[in-house]
Amino acid sequence: MSDKNIQDRAAGAIMGAFIGDALGLGPHWYYDLSELRRDYDDWITGYTDPKPDRYHAGLKAGQLSQSGFILKLMVRSLVGCGGYDTEDFCHRMDEELFPLLDGTPVNGPGGYTSQSIRETWRRRVQQMLPWGQTGGHADTTEAVERTLAIAVRYAYQPEQLAAAVSANTTLTQTDETIVSMTVAYGAVLGLLIQGHALDTGLSGKLMDLVKSGALPFHAVTGDDLQPPRPGDPDPPRAGRFASPDALLTPSYMAAAAVDPEIRIEPAWKVSIVYGMPCAIYHQLPAAYYLAARFRDDFKSAVLHAVNGGGQNQARAMLTGALAGAQTGLSGIPQYLLDGLDNSAVLGKLAVELAASVNPI
Repeated sequence: MSDKNIQDRAAGAIMGAFIGDALGLGPHWYYDLSELRRDYDDWITGYTDPKPDRYHAGLKAGQLSQSGFILKLMVRSLVGCGGYDTEDFCHRMDEELFPLLDGTPVNGPGGYTSQSIRETWRRRVQQMLPWGQTGGHADTTEAVERTLAIAVRYAYQPEQLAAAVSANTTLTQTDETIVSMTVAYGAVLGLLIQGHALDTGLSGKLMDLVKSGALPFHAVTGDDLQPPRPGDPDPPRAGRFASPDALLTPSYMAAAAVDPEIRIEPAWKVSIVYGMPCAIYHQLPAAYYLAARFRDDFKSAVLHAVNGGGQNQARAMLTGALAGAQTGLSGIPQYLLDGLDNSAVLGKLAVELAASVNPI
């Protein structure tokens, strides 16, 4: 597999995430779908301005939310340091983000600050706690949204991927289930950048990484996913995370996407099937489903993510990274690249990070 294809997929994942984030800026957090259709017609096809009385008011079509702002910080840190450096990332948060926040939700870059970032800001700025004592218990996807760049960087080094994603996640979110699901998403993204398909066999490849010790999950089941039988020994290596189930979800979603007897039509209704809210356990199944269903069609994947309402910005961002890793940067429609604010700068960062992905 050529380095060019690897770098195309790696850059596609990063730009896919930025595009998904920006697509969700205008129609963000409509839980009443009739209201979404009233404000944005029956089908959103591209970037849109936020309405004056809603989230992100005052921003323009194609701009990033705060999630995109933080992802950009992460990519710059990875490129500048040649890999993940906790101290550098935290310094960037201290110097470039936190001075712009005041602890309230409707504030800061992108016009909104999420729960986990607000809690971290309070511990770091108001309580003056050191990094490492700043994480809270939000069950949302903010850590996934920034650590996806770490997964790109370490796509061929799963042990380093898992360690770096875990370390960065706990800076803002400490619940072990949330950390495990965040690491699982990163591991999935890493395999897609390698060129593996998001299909029914992907989870088996992830489980092989568990058995080899590369991913820190506790494998209790056998190869056929059956529970231990009487007399079976305990696995020789107990991982950090109690269960590997977060690694099994992607292939179940991929199976649903290709099963002719399971149809979610139109595909945007995946948001209703798995839930519109912000929690990671609603978001990841929908993103896996859409990325598996539209593995060769970046545009359809992200637009169905956006048109499903609710927390569509996170859904589109996570779907965009997975879809972009499959189509590559070369498979992303030009109009989505052209309409992205500051696209040239973001594209340069994505290409620079992609150049550091090492298949050896």
